[in-house]
Amino acid sequence: MLNAKTLNEEEFFYGHKACAGCGGSLAVRIVLKVLGEKAVAVLPAGCMSAVGFNFPQLCFSNNAIISTFAGTASMMTGVLAGLKARGITDAQVVGFAGDGGTADIGLQALSGAIDRNDDVLYICYDNEAYMNTGIQKSSLTPFGARTTTTPVGKNVRGNLRQKKNLFEIIAAHDIPYAATASVGYIQDFINKVEKAKNIRGTKFIHVIAPCPTGWGIKTDETVELAKEIVDTGLLYLAEYENGKYTITYRPKEFSDVASYIKRQVRFRHLTESDIALIEEGRNQKWEKISREWNV
Repeated sequence: MLNAKTLNEEEFFYGHKACAGCGGSLAVRIVLKVLGEKAVAVLPAGCMSAVGFNFPQLCFSNNAIISTFAGTASMMTGVLAGLKARGITDAQVVGFAGDGGTADIGLQALSGAIDRNDDVLYICYDNEAYMNTGIQKSSLTPFGARTTTTPVGKNVRGNLRQKKNLFEIIAAHDIPYAATASVGYIQDFINKVEKAKNIRGTKFIHVIAPCPTGWGIKTDETVELAKEIVDTGLLYLAEYENGKYTITYRPKEFSDVASYIKRQVRFRHLTESDIALIEEGRNQKWEKISREWNV
């Protein structure tokens, strides 16, 4: 099993222009270290393509290409077909797209790839908004968050919608493998990427990757907040395989939601009653998991 001591020491994503403390760049770095030099990366418009392809620099030491915003998964299909045509069978096609590029504009192409069961790995690095273009709301933006399209004022209270349940939407396709992860629990993330690497067919990992700029946190708090969101129960770490859901980490007791919320500028306007609603939603989600997943 790979761990921090046995992980590939070679760097495949370096010299990029990501913001200090960027959770997305950490996710990409870890995935490529697990997959190795023969991984072929596809990235749509978004943070990682913006910081990774800066002429005349290319910050990927393995093969990488930018796709259309909506076409990450469909371009992965094309890359896979091209590799097969050249007789290359030992390369892993991997896509890296943000929450907007996955749960919103890229969802149709991803659904098609799963339907074809293309042998590719899709990574959604979720920083919970369209961070690259100015912090606009996506369908993975959590309830109450301030963004430029869900502002806060006298008569508005930030995002009024709950976060889309992307993991279960993907699992509903009966995909060979899907998982949730967090850059705050790196070993769990490494385990899931390594496992996905050895499964044939379409694989999907949804990894939470905090954005200091959009969340309003310090640049050295990324991993800590990514861990805390799991410890509060607001994000569950799970897998879907062979038609079965499995929780890969369950906190013995949930840490304080209010503490997690109040550390972030994007939530600073929330009232105690707002936080109570978030806690209630968390509790209902875990009750549903226990009841329906039998875990």
